[in-house]
Amino acid sequence: MHPYRTHTCGALNAEHVGQTVRLSGWVHRKRDHGGVLFVDLRDHYGMTQIVADSDSPALPVLESLRAESVVTIDGLVKARGEGTVNANLATGAIEVFAKGVTVQSRAEELPMPVAGDQEYPEEIRLKYRYLDLRRDKVHANMMLRSKVIASLRNRMVAQGFTEFQTPILTASSPEGARDYLVPSRVHPGRFYALPQAPQMFKQLLMVAGFDRYFQIAPCFRDEDARADRSPGEFYQLDFEMSYVTQDDVFNAIEPVLAGVFEEFSNGRAVTSAGTFPRIPYAESMLKYGNDKPDLRNPIIVHDVTEHFTTSGFGLFEKIVGSGGRVRAIPAPGTAEKSRKFFDDMNEWARSEGHAGLGYVTRKGGEFGGPIAKNHGEEGMKALYDAMGLGPDDGCFFAAGKEAQAAKLAGLARTRTGEQLGLIAEGEFRFCWIVDFPMFEYDEDAKKVDFSHNPFSMPQGELEALETMDPLDIKAWQYDIVCNGVELSSGAIRNHRPDIMYKAFEIAGYSQEDVDTNFAGMINAFKYGAPPHGGSAPGVDRIVMLLADEPNIREVIVFPMTQKAEDLMMGAPGNVNLKQLRELHIRLVEPQAKA
Repeated sequence: MHPYRTHTCGALNAEHVGQTVRLSGWVHRKRDHGGVLFVDLRDHYGMTQIVADSDSPALPVLESLRAESVVTIDGLVKARGEGTVNANLATGAIEVFAKGVTVQSRAEELPMPVAGDQEYPEEIRLKYRYLDLRRDKVHANMMLRSKVIASLRNRMVAQGFTEFQTPILTASSPEGARDYLVPSRVHPGRFYALPQAPQMFKQLLMVAGFDRYFQIAPCFRDEDARADRSPGEFYQLDFEMSYVTQDDVFNAIEPVLAGVFEEFSNGRAVTSAGTFPRIPYAESMLKYGNDKPDLRNPIIVHDVTEHFTTSGFGLFEKIVGSGGRVRAIPAPGTAEKSRKFFDDMNEWARSEGHAGLGYVTRKGGEFGGPIAKNHGEEGMKALYDAMGLGPDDGCFFAAGKEAQAAKLAGLARTRTGEQLGLIAEGEFRFCWIVDFPMFEYDEDAKKVDFSHNPFSMPQGELEALETMDPLDIKAWQYDIVCNGVELSSGAIRNHRPDIMYKAFEIAGYSQEDVDTNFAGMINAFKYGAPPHGGSAPGVDRIVMLLADEPNIREVIVFPMTQKAEDLMMGAPGNVNLKQLRELHIRLVEPQAKA
């Protein structure tokens, strides 16, 4: 017999009744029923009920053990009595009568219990992550993650992509987020950087002629944490393709993403491959107030600026007269809502840092509220008719500079949808955001700069750069969004040096700047580069959506805290003076704040 187990804790069923077996696992839970001890024995695969009574030599040993001790049980498989079968457990038809027990490892008193669903502070969970990972839900999330990655990999190979690994130690880039730097021991005063993404390497693979590349790529960015972004590192399905248009990229990745979501959706509806809506950036900003719309929410934002160019409502007329915009957010079916509902929304907007959220109520066709009173019955009817609103629909208003009005309208759209229960449950709604502006005006620097990815091909190529207002030029850039979560950005790349030099010139960079900062890529392009493009959907965010988890740390095996600390391993930590000398580094303490 194997020294530890003949079966796993999830394998036994009625067919094994009468067999002598050996199981190993953790003591999950104990129940003492007056001389009869029931122990739930758990391993990676499942749970088996162990029984020990006064006739079992294992009884005193099992009674002495704390939960999470590791034991090996020798016993006889018996059928559970009538009425005691557990239909929710794969092994629920049987139990194992313990004839002997070997203690492999005794557990001390636990800082947090494994059994049960009680919530614990994140600091405790992450400090004792190896215990947290034993919990059913967290364990299931990690297994889902593994299966999702395997499915992504298989689907990419089936689409004709080849997996390559790109370097982890590379050069720092002046573009993008803050780098993690690694000092060089053999090159004093010089540093490597951990890759923010394999962007340049995957493009160089296209120049090298590999045509279709992918990898489940680790990326490192020194950014602050958010609910959908882990500090330090994350993983993405990075891919690149040669001789492709934007349509080709979409046609390649939609079946992969839709297929994975269908595979792990547990019956939830998924947008079919080939039917992902394509929404221009400008339209998305207008209708949804952001560039990552949740299409499960039916509310559409409207620009109603023209209705307030002349109005009895002086505040909006003044905003419009100074170049501002007014956005309207429908609140359908709110006739029975009290004034408090609308006032609470206004207070919520203020708590988000905005001046406020105007509103109009309507019940049985009768308008209410200061805006309606001052704008007038006729003006309100014209506005409602233009928006297609009914006699019992309310409406919120966001007014100000265009960017401010759009942002508040987007937040209010989401908030209104949530408050009114309008967001469809049990669906994964995908879309592409396309036609991003190539450039934007930086108010702080008082100059034109890149708005998104500087290595994207401008629509219209060199002619557009030479003849158009930079702020009117669109790029072959695109984002893929699911349920309001941006999964990735991508682009058809700028593969021509002449176009790249011109694009960077518009953004205030000289040819020398480009040659210095992006030497590897620009030099490669001078020796024949195919048209190419790609994207990189975030693996962590995909799993977060499928697991229905609001926080990305719930689907990462060993995540950091929001402060980018690993409480379990004590990172970041101090290093000794010898190590610093080898790296030619002297520590400079930060100045004390005044």
